[in-house]
Amino acid sequence: MFQKNEAGETIVVGLSALFIIGWISTAAWLFSRHVDFKRSSENEPDQTSQVKPSASPTQPNQPTPVASVAQPNQPTPVESFAKVQNVPSGKFNYSGSAIWEPIRQVVEPEIQTAWPPFQLSYTQPTSSKLNSDADIDMLLKNELAFALSSRAIKNEEQQQASQSGFTLKEIPVAIDGIAIAVHPTLNIPGLTIAQLKDIYVGKIINWNQVGGPDMPIIVYSGKEDSGTIDFFVANVLGGESFGANIEFIPTTKDALERLASTTGGIYYGWAPQIVRRCDVKPLPIGVQANELIAPYKEPAIPAGQCSGQRNQINVEVFKNGKYPIARQLSVVIKQNGKEEQRAGEAYSELLLTNRGQEIITTAGFINIR
Repeated sequence: MFQKNEAGETIVVGLSALFIIGWISTAAWLFSRHVDFKRSSENEPDQTSQVKPSASPTQPNQPTPVASVAQPNQPTPVESFAKVQNVPSGKFNYSGSAIWEPIRQVVEPEIQTAWPPFQLSYTQPTSSKLNSDADIDMLLKNELAFALSSRAIKNEEQQQASQSGFTLKEIPVAIDGIAIAVHPTLNIPGLTIAQLKDIYVGKIINWNQVGGPDMPIIVYSGKEDSGTIDFFVANVLGGESFGANIEFIPTTKDALERLASTTGGIYYGWAPQIVRRCDVKPLPIGVQANELIAPYKEPAIPAGQCSGQRNQINVEVFKNGKYPIARQLSVVIKQNGKEEQRAGEAYSELLLTNRGQEIITTAGFINIR
């Protein structure tokens, strides 16, 4: 009986010792993990302090500013076209909306001089529309190696590309803006996006409704198949239709000439074409009435002095996103692993060289670097 109890007590004591040893080992392990985590946290940078707060939601029917354009993965700018690497050889068809013309006219000859085997052939869209819709449609139909676009890729275009076994990628190379022009004698400080929308959908019909003189508003727009109009409708009108009072004019040249002789007129168009003219006045635009942003460098040059000194684009407000009607120009490529993909990538890399960005600036756009 004594021997049995002694054996039982021996077992209990042994189990107790094992429990204590296990508890001590677990505590030591947890303490070491805490120390390692603390050291790691102290040595690791505070991620929350590095993340920029997201922009506040855009008001309904207001444009989304180009405050931060996605930058292509090219950390070190290349100086000249000749120093770009992996430019493919062969003939490559491409197309682009009319707004690209002042860039293409200078870029293409210089590319051909620097890279003769890289043969570029500009191809007019097969449809009647000369805009980014037609260009990207041709790209999806394998009629082009790459396309030059003045708008973002649409979801339905990505879906169509996916059905064909590839994806579309846009590589931004420049920033562009739309300016609002009125007659030089019209006395008005500027317009908000909401006021501009109401003018173009027909809700505001007299300048005295926006702080101007008692005068009917004569509303002009470019032709209905341009990328600029598509952008204006989407980002200013919020997708709503133009009012019945709109007069569509085929070319920007004709529209600005008409505006120059129409005291109550208003027109929107490519910022470089409007800002530098003497016979029309570009208006400051803002999301709020107390935050009107001019597309030109202030102070504005009076019309009487314009012949000797033109207004210049205010590059800074386009780059920092303060000017509310802006967009990016991008090279759209098909990611399919073929030579045409490399052709589009090479073209974008050429435009992102120092020389390419210089050409973009000279053509009146804002460089992206």
